Amino acid sequence: MAVFLIRKIKKMADTLLHLVFGGKVNNPQTLDFSDAENLDIIGIFPNYKKAYEAWKGASHANVDDALTKYVVVHLHRFMEPEK
Repeated sequence: MAVFLIRKIKKMADTLLHLVFGGKVNNPQTLDFSDAENLDIIGIFPNYKKAYEAWKGASHANVDDALTKYVVVHLHRFMEPEK
């Protein structure tokens, strides 16, 4: 799986990559995930718009569970922090 992700990231080098994931948190006001080994990885997206749509879908599917939280991570900021 790691090789696949590396190839996909290299292929998408000119885009602004975003990661969407979520899981159970200890406190809904924090990002303290209670079980980091069982996070729900939604995917890596080529732009914020697509990542937002994925985040919104996952969040709405779990709206009744106050302890489940999904986030969008701006991977491009980690890959090229000077931009």
